Amino acid sequence: MRKPLLLAAGLFFLLAAEILKVYFIMPFPGSQQSNTIGIAYFIHRYIWLLRIAGWAVVILPLLHYLRNGRWWQKGILGIVLVVYALVVYAFNFKFLADKMFYQPQTKLFAAASGDSINKNELVIGVAINGRAKAYPIEIIGYHHQVKDTVGNTPVMVTYCTVCRTGRVYSPFVNGKYETFRLVGMDHFNAMFEDASTKSWWRQESGTAITGQLTGTQLPEIPSRQMRLADWLHLYPNSLVLLPDTTFKKQYDDLKGYDIDTLHSSLEKRDSASWAFKSWVIGVDIKGNAKAYDWNVLAAKKLMEDSLAGVPLLLTMEDNGQTFYALNRAPGGRVLHFEADTTVKGVGTLLADKETKSVWRLNGVCIFGPLKDSTLQPVQAYQEFWHSWQTFHPGTKKGE
Repeated sequence: MRKPLLLAAGLFFLLAAEILKVYFIMPFPGSQQSNTIGIAYFIHRYIWLLRIAGWAVVILPLLHYLRNGRWWQKGILGIVLVVYALVVYAFNFKFLADKMFYQPQTKLFAAASGDSINKNELVIGVAINGRAKAYPIEIIGYHHQVKDTVGNTPVMVTYCTVCRTGRVYSPFVNGKYETFRLVGMDHFNAMFEDASTKSWWRQESGTAITGQLTGTQLPEIPSRQMRLADWLHLYPNSLVLLPDTTFKKQYDDLKGYDIDTLHSSLEKRDSASWAFKSWVIGVDIKGNAKAYDWNVLAAKKLMEDSLAGVPLLLTMEDNGQTFYALNRAPGGRVLHFEADTTVKGVGTLLADKETKSVWRLNGVCIFGPLKDSTLQPVQAYQEFWHSWQTFHPGTKKGE
């Protein structure tokens, strides 16, 4: 009985190691609900030792049955070995994140104001040192990260479609330029691995969550999500990333992501408020986090609040896609706003109660005593509610 038990246990161990190596860090049923990242990292890091240990257990009983076993025993072993080979191939060459999502081979940019550019697409916009670039979400959503430079500054533009949020980071770790690859996900959030230490980093926060650099934070670079047309109101000379024709099919698979017409269960929105996949706008200032209901802002066009001593104004364009988070205290004077629809044909505007100045929803004053003043942006993100509350556990709901 010893040989068959060893053989069965060893083969089960080998199969489990290959499957769990990927299962815990990809969106398989049940894989993203538990805190298993430590187990996943251990298996990933020591997979060759686990393979050697497993084969050390099975090799002698396996050879015994292949030489001396009955025909049906050899047949069963043959089937099991074929299954094992298929599992090794699938879980090491097909299901791995970086074998499914590749970096762009060619990065081409064009003037975003050009006639051939779709101004309605959602972008992650970055402006540094007087230069601005826009990265369409339906492009970077496939790649998950795009390495680039803006204003001679290296940037790592990231997006996770499964938690519906983008971040931009400086790719320097302890002063050294680092290269990252997509390795999987944790709690439905994209996860990257650095080339130097093999630590794993969370896309949503830029934090190393396991490995040698656990707790290290990537410096975040300010960014804004909005329709390209609205980005051009702020940065008319911006460049926009063009599709890499190598990945046309992959981009086509994300068509409709901007306006939520995809049918993917991982990416489709809950239209109700505060449901698992409801859209929220998240703001985190010095560890003080709040989430604001997308539906409420879309209906009201503006919401006022204060967070960590910062007076906030949240607004949304009439297109229902572009939102702004702004500091409503230009020059230190706190203002209070209301919608102003007295100017016909230009969409919703704002008026501050203190000076009666008129403002665009993007925080630019166009008329009145404060004309040409600008409300400074506050870093904010669109995100699924489940993602925001998972990674900001103390978050509050904004009224």
